[in-house]
Amino acid sequence: MIHKLADVQTQNIGENTNIWQFCVVLPNAKIGNNCNINAGVLIENDVIIGNNVTIKSCVQIWDGITLEDNVFIGPNVTFTNDFLPRSKQYPKEFLKTTIKKSASIGANSTIVGGITIGEYAMIGAGSVVTKNVGMQELWYGNPAKHKGYVCKCGQKCDSQLICDECKGK
Repeated sequence: MIHKLADVQTQNIGENTNIWQFCVVLPNAKIGNNCNINAGVLIENDVIIGNNVTIKSCVQIWDGITLEDNVFIGPNVTFTNDFLPRSKQYPKEFLKTTIKKSASIGANSTIVGGITIGEYAMIGAGSVVTKNVGMQELWYGNPAKHKGYVCKCGQKCDSQLICDECKGK
């Protein structure tokens, strides 16, 4: 479903994906199946979005960003893609940022370009992430720092990466 008030220029959209009002999606973007792209989202050309991705309202997904399957992007998350931005001066190539499968990024976080956030990682709301984040790591703060681990189910856990709730299933 593409809302009638969205400007979606790409044909590369998977089945059962919803794109809500006031979104702009440029022609070369690739969006997988069963995604939910909330109101006010901008998606540029050199963007790959996997399956089952949720992007909450007011997020811009700039050139060079990849969101793998099952990623959650909270409202007002900010990505960057140019380390030395200047008006009307473009880099030869924008920084590449990858959010690995099943990672979650909390509301109002800033993700500096050129990093990778690992599988099942969790970024706390309002964080400023300037470094790579490992698999199942919990990071938060400004600047964000490694504060622990999360189970694949999303619960905080120890370095064994399995919580008492689901036992890692």
